[in-house]
Amino acid sequence: MPLTQTAPISEEQSRLLVDSFYGKIRADADLGPILERAVAEDRETGLAKMYDFWSSVMLTTGYYKGSLVAVRKHMGGLEIGLLDRCLALFGDSCDELLDSEAAGLCWLKAAHLAESLKLTLFYRPDPAWLRHAA
Repeated sequence: MPLTQTAPISEEQSRLLVDSFYGKIRADADLGPILERAVAEDRETGLAKMYDFWSSVMLTTGYYKGSLVAVRKHMGGLEIGLLDRCLALFGDSCDELLDSEAAGLCWLKAAHLAESLKLTLFYRPDPAWLRHAA
């Protein structure tokens, strides 16, 4: 199944998914404070960006105009294990709100996104091999 396929969900379902997912993040003892710091300035604008982002990811609408990596780099306290927790919470929201086909496709897209973020934000190759190459 290609990841460019749009999820079989509506824009309204995408928004409900965002509301559920970010509600779970806000309730999480570790993730909640990170999210609150990230959107403290303007919660409504932050939520609108989240709707646009997930609509772009799930429905390929192209609404999101920004850099997820740039946003995540400025989120103090975000650790690699917390991305796994985010993915689990997203999966819970998918399972609660969507049929199994849509939930699976949405989760798969989110899993690929999480792996990409992990590589971009946390991967640091051991440069020891560089010292021995010559």
